[in-house]
Amino acid sequence: MALVITNLTKQYNKHKTGLADYSITINKGILGLLGPNGAGKSTLMKIIATISKPTQGTVFLDGEDIVANPGRIRKVLGYLPQDFGVYPNLNAYEFLTYIAALKGLGGNDLRKRIDMLLEGVNLTADAKRPIGTYSGGMKQRIGIAQALLNDPKILIFDEPTVGLDPEERVRFRQLVSDLADDCIIILSSHIVSDIETIADEVAIMQNGRLLAKAIQPDIIKSVEGRVFETLIDSSHLPDFKTKHLVIDTNRQKDKTRVRYITTTPLAGSTALTATLEDAYLFLTHSNA
Repeated sequence: MALVITNLTKQYNKHKTGLADYSITINKGILGLLGPNGAGKSTLMKIIATISKPTQGTVFLDGEDIVANPGRIRKVLGYLPQDFGVYPNLNAYEFLTYIAALKGLGGNDLRKRIDMLLEGVNLTADAKRPIGTYSGGMKQRIGIAQALLNDPKILIFDEPTVGLDPEERVRFRQLVSDLADDCIIILSSHIVSDIETIADEVAIMQNGRLLAKAIQPDIIKSVEGRVFETLIDSSHLPDFKTKHLVIDTNRQKDKTRVRYITTTPLAGSTALTATLEDAYLFLTHSNA
């Protein structure tokens, strides 16, 4: 199974472009989408989910045009949008049963499927409470469960870990990892560690364009040998930032420990092992 996206453009108006001549091939496994706000991640996901149509370009699933025939992908799709909404008066069982009916699901095994999903997202104990009483993280978890109702072969998660505490983020990553062998999973997040932990490939986007797509070690190669750490007077930090790409700072009394990217490190700097976050910030800064 493969999604082949070619020269995809989404023009909202003459001043706003969501995607610009965007091409990518997505195979089974987990593709992590990284990019700043406005990079086009949500626009891409909505087009793949057939919620939005491109201005031009094509999206093919196993050779079939899903823009012209959206039913082909909708049968095998699970989708959690960034602005997922719920019915506050329904409890989790009622809500998932309703969503199942919208998807044409039913039969004797539906209740077992719902029980399994509620356990998977750690909501069994709260399943009979109205969703309106849930915390933001709990609502996000019910959103994850509804995306999995139809045992999808293509899963799209737009910022799925927003509102989840660290333990639930780990649970989510484990859940997604277990599905990756049989599914195409597209996961967008602003939390680089979530992508770093589970993504088979990473696609970095900015201004509606694809900057890079590769396995993580190949993405990280773009900054190998360029990441350093040094200790400077805190008063020198503003000037330092004008000359180097600063990744992180740690203030220590009147000194600041700085992690930065450069080809001309300061004397006394220590070379560091590059990370995916370093590469992401370098690529998006270089193409700003």
